[in-house]
Amino acid sequence: MDFVSIRIITGDINRLVGFYEKITGVQAAWGNEDFAELRTAHGTLAIGSTRTVPLFAPGSARPADNHTVIIEFLVTDVDVLYEKLKNLVEDFVNEPTTMPWGNRALLFRDPDGNLVNFFTPVTPDAIEKFGR
Repeated sequence: MDFVSIRIITGDINRLVGFYEKITGVQAAWGNEDFAELRTAHGTLAIGSTRTVPLFAPGSARPADNHTVIIEFLVTDVDVLYEKLKNLVEDFVNEPTTMPWGNRALLFRDPDGNLVNFFTPVTPDAIEKFGR
């Protein structure tokens, strides 16, 4: 088995794809007007419109209703990125903070309210864990 992606269902796909393109610097690959992917070296963030939900199972997903998942991106320098994001992100949950497990983390919400974590390993153990 190989984990491939996580998909966000949204009521405004253009807004959400545009947001993730701006904050990640990754250009989305559009499958059609209802589906796009932001592909990175180790995973894909897929974004689908609400019109895709009935293709899987009607009523099985609701946009802007996530209260359990944090979408995480490993970044080179979370502090530098925080300064760049101040004009792009409206809802910061915290400023860059060093966590007990050794990552410096920045938590914020995307336009649909999903939690996003940009993090940089800063302790030797965390650096070794995420060394790529």
